[in-house]
Amino acid sequence: MNMSRRNALVQWVGASAWAAGPAWAQTERMPEGRLVFVFLRGAYDGLSMLVPYADPHYKALRPQIAIPAPDGSRSSALDLDGRFGLHPACADLLPLWQQGVLAAIPCAGSPDPTRSHFDAQYHWEIGQPGRSSAADGWINGVGALSSKPALAAALGVGESNPRILMGPQRVQLLASGQSALRAGALANAQTRQAMQSLYASNAQLSEALSQGADSRMQTAQMLSAPDMGASEQSMANNGAGAAQGLALDAKHLGTLMNKNRALRCGFLSSGGWDTHINQGSVTGALANNLGHLSRALIELRRAFNGPRDVVVVASEFGRTCAENGTRGTDHGHGNVMWLMGSAVQGGRCHGRWQGLAPAVLNQNRDLPVHHDFRAVLAQALVKSQGLNPTQVAAVFPGYEWDAEMDGLFRA
Repeated sequence: MNMSRRNALVQWVGASAWAAGPAWAQTERMPEGRLVFVFLRGAYDGLSMLVPYADPHYKALRPQIAIPAPDGSRSSALDLDGRFGLHPACADLLPLWQQGVLAAIPCAGSPDPTRSHFDAQYHWEIGQPGRSSAADGWINGVGALSSKPALAAALGVGESNPRILMGPQRVQLLASGQSALRAGALANAQTRQAMQSLYASNAQLSEALSQGADSRMQTAQMLSAPDMGASEQSMANNGAGAAQGLALDAKHLGTLMNKNRALRCGFLSSGGWDTHINQGSVTGALANNLGHLSRALIELRRAFNGPRDVVVVASEFGRTCAENGTRGTDHGHGNVMWLMGSAVQGGRCHGRWQGLAPAVLNQNRDLPVHHDFRAVLAQALVKSQGLNPTQVAAVFPGYEWDAEMDGLFRA
């Protein structure tokens, strides 16, 4: 075997093997919060999930795909505050809004003007808008700043090697959907013995292989426990699974992070949000995806309801305010971010909102970015991980604190 293949195998089994360590046996409840970042790859249309139905420009910009103003039916937006409504496919989230644990930031995003999925996603994952050179993921960087290094761990579900988790800190990766329940080929004793014999001369690799197999089987057993119950759009997914599997992935993430409190950060992603054609309105492709997202968030709320747990939902950029000729929307700029948690100042929209008049839009077409996405994430890191502003600056180099976001969480 050549060295590149051997190194790749060492990295793969090493990432899996870490989870088989003492952290799995840890059962003590810890006061620290957890942060879960849900990333919707492909640029979801925030103006369909958080519907600005009271804005006089909204219907004119979207004559075919606008979500109707609230009329009390499931075929219209669900009123939130007299200005905004919730897409009816997200009806399950309305109680969370009413309970004050769900909030929106309608004009947030990356200050970088790119409309490239790949560039924008990279900027979000390293926490440095505009940078194209190699860098570690910001979630991995959070681990290096923990006051308790043993707890500086993260779990990623669904993607094999997301940039956001890359770096020197050890992380755990989990396959998406039903694949997470399978113990893998190394669960077979004969196959396992053959592989161990093959690498017997390399103690490091042999040990990593054995621990990786143990970890895979332990994970499958945990998740199987009785209490568990190449188009442009495809490329925009950047390896993420479809939104249909998001709720199951959320359930798996919650189960593992609650059974292993050493896992302080979690990452979920899904693709299928690049809606250039036939986006739909109350029903359709986007509505289906929003339904899947809502069910995933309900699972996350059940799992992460501690006083300092925080869930963040975001996408690499927004979509045009106006629909295009194929009843879809094109790549935009600003977008709606969501926060969920017991400490969130929920039941309200935060930050600046100036409406949809052409004069206030970015390039007369997109929502502007009034608030850097790092401003939202910074507040979430302070609340959930106990970081201070100096540490936040280390996670997000070049970021300047946004005092307008200081009210996102309760004291």
